[in-house]
Amino acid sequence: MAIALTNKGNVGNTEILQIADAVAREKGIGREQIIEALESAVQVAGRRKYGHEHNIKAEIDRKSGEIKLFRVIDVVEEVENEITQITLKEARRKNKEAEIGDQIKDRLPPIDLGRISAQTTKQVIVQKVRDAERDKQFDEFKDRIGEIISGTVKQVEYGNVTVDFGRTEAILRREELIPREIFRIGDRIRAYVYDVRREKAGPQIFLTRTRPEFMAKLFAQEVPEIYDGIIEIKSVARDPGSRAKIAVYSHDSNINPVLSCVGVRGARVQAVVAELQGEKVDIVEWSSDPATYIVNALSSAEVSKVVIDETRERIEVVVPEDQLSLAIGRRGQNVRLASQLLGWNIDILTEEVESTRRAEEFNSISANFIEALNVEEVIAQLLVTEGFTGVEEVAYVPLEDIAAIEGFDEELANELRERAREWLSSQKEEAENKLRNLGMDEKLIELGFSDEILVTLGENKILTLDDFADLSLDEFIELVPNSHLSHEEINSMIMKARAHWFE
Repeated sequence: MAIALTNKGNVGNTEILQIADAVAREKGIGREQIIEALESAVQVAGRRKYGHEHNIKAEIDRKSGEIKLFRVIDVVEEVENEITQITLKEARRKNKEAEIGDQIKDRLPPIDLGRISAQTTKQVIVQKVRDAERDKQFDEFKDRIGEIISGTVKQVEYGNVTVDFGRTEAILRREELIPREIFRIGDRIRAYVYDVRREKAGPQIFLTRTRPEFMAKLFAQEVPEIYDGIIEIKSVARDPGSRAKIAVYSHDSNINPVLSCVGVRGARVQAVVAELQGEKVDIVEWSSDPATYIVNALSSAEVSKVVIDETRERIEVVVPEDQLSLAIGRRGQNVRLASQLLGWNIDILTEEVESTRRAEEFNSISANFIEALNVEEVIAQLLVTEGFTGVEEVAYVPLEDIAAIEGFDEELANELRERAREWLSSQKEEAENKLRNLGMDEKLIELGFSDEILVTLGENKILTLDDFADLSLDEFIELVPNSHLSHEEINSMIMKARAHWFE
């Protein structure tokens, strides 16, 4: 420290405040924190003089600089420690208004700061100043999470980069660096602040150059319309250093979001690409219609048909044979990034494969109708053609929906519905018998799964609520791959089963 206390002579009251002001200016921290550090130094000296068993407190008047030293005693009903405690009767001799729980301050002769060990005083003040600087740094950077900041590379060790920002340092771990990029000491660097933690050694600031947020912020810096809120970045997916996709949406119908992000002659997007070490960026237009959105997200691939399964959050994309490799991309990169962009699973099929599978599904559903409803093949195929996929639909849709099928009438529709209900009833009875024979716990049955799922679980030895609660999402999907339940519904069931563990 540039200003230190010595033990040569006395230090006056006003000089105490001058010391506080000088150190505060030098370190760029509050005057109050310096005065508190001086009070701590006086308290340390007071305990050394009067004994560490005493509760010694020091106060420095903020206006005059006068130092006051006290021995603090607690007022209690029954004294257990005569040094730090006093009875109410004794306390009221010192202060008539004293009550149990109060503290009595005994004034002690002041200690001249000039006689306090200079080394002790300096240690206390330095530590307090260091703590104050750390608090200041933490307060400054905790509000900068989500920003891009620039600094200078100070150290590179085991692939981890230490970045200097003048008053503090930050860490850019190896896994947060774009593959194959190399930094040397003295290089300028830009990175995204994704976390700030308060630790004993001081605030730890963590940076990244690989996360999607970094690219989103770079676009916000290059594209004024994004900064102004006219264009919104809806989603970003990255394969750092290789390829990325960013979905954008314009709140102004007169502004094309893709062209705005590309810029004149590609100037805006190229500025981002240069910062990302040549990472190829696909800018796609976001749409509230999932089918349109997925076609945009797959970029240049030609799409024949999109089939959306909202329950399972899965999308099937049908493409011509010659477009398959383009849609999937090198090592599946294109479809993987598109999937990340949407947050849904995407399956890419050729027209031939999709046609074959649809034919198989048509024949399978028709066969199920023939067996369950005891009807001829032509009737079963008509039901499938009209969009019926299960016996439950035949049993419970409005009668007129069945009667409206070409060649059907109300009498046939009513007969089909009755047969469907009888079959479902027999299936339910059969399932209940199976569950009883398996010995399934009633509490597991009450969770609300279909009989088909319950039987499958029972056959796999999942018979109690705890058996089911022990399952993970992936384990359930492996046991019941065709449950037609979304991941959220499955997780909700599992957490419901675990609820009694926390009661």
